[in-house]
Amino acid sequence: MQSKGTVFTLDLLHPRLWLTWLAFGVWRAVTILPFPVLLKLGAGLGLVLHSIPNRRKTIAQRNIQLCFPHLSDKEQLDMLRANFVSTGIAVIEVGIAWWWSKKRFSNLLQFEGLENLAVEEGRGTMLLGIHFTTLEIGTAAIATVSARDGMYRAHGNPVYDFIQARGRLHKGTSADVIYERRDVRGTMKALKAGRTVWYGPDQDYGLQQGLYAPFFGIQAATVYATARFAQKTGAAVVPFSHIRLPGSQGYKITVHPALEDFPSGDDLVDATRINRIVEEFILVQPEQYLWVHRRFKNRPGSEPDVYGLTARKKKRKK
Repeated sequence: MQSKGTVFTLDLLHPRLWLTWLAFGVWRAVTILPFPVLLKLGAGLGLVLHSIPNRRKTIAQRNIQLCFPHLSDKEQLDMLRANFVSTGIAVIEVGIAWWWSKKRFSNLLQFEGLENLAVEEGRGTMLLGIHFTTLEIGTAAIATVSARDGMYRAHGNPVYDFIQARGRLHKGTSADVIYERRDVRGTMKALKAGRTVWYGPDQDYGLQQGLYAPFFGIQAATVYATARFAQKTGAAVVPFSHIRLPGSQGYKITVHPALEDFPSGDDLVDATRINRIVEEFILVQPEQYLWVHRRFKNRPGSEPDVYGLTARKKKRKK
């Protein structure tokens, strides 16, 4: 079964898209190199990005300051540097997850708790993931051992969109499907049908389907969809984590037991519980989290923009 976005059409061969195809061709060719070499290339890319003043660096630094106020200035800067190294490696890991053969890829994986994927027959499973820099590795790893559906955010470039959607299905079974993030109806239908769907609740999508809940002691806009999906479909919520191991040892993927007494019926209680799980996962390898995302973009009441980006935009307009 194929999802929208995974079907090749002749429009993808339009001349204006040739450079995109070339860039992806080079990217894919690079992933042929040995894993230790790829890690070094990724780390080098991350250090280059870290050395250049940029908006994402400002965001990551501010997130680290807010979430780890107990660290010294030097420790925060060290974490920022390590985070950019991890982000650079993540670029390489996308290629590994999308294009390596299942056999070669599986040699990098260490699993723990796979028995927790087994829920009652016919019951759907929300595979609760978070936005580590190893996100693509984690979702591809689960696909090597269990059928699962995934989500993706539609991209403005149709070639990128096509390759991303196809890449995230690459190691799955023929039954796997991928949904665009906003396809709530498709996700609900899949869970009701007893399928396993990846879902990441740890980004700021605003308050249209969310509320403010504490995240590292700071009020953060948090989606309540995790609880709503579970309540409406009866799906089990199974958290899983994925971290990059030291050196070239590969990756550890841990599947945790399904949440008990969830949802509780109280959106704030449930959102706070999910945020605490995310915090616990982050603290295992904090430098591997996707700190470049504006996790505190929306603020309660009249609180100012914590990143100072709004003030900069106003200044540029003047």
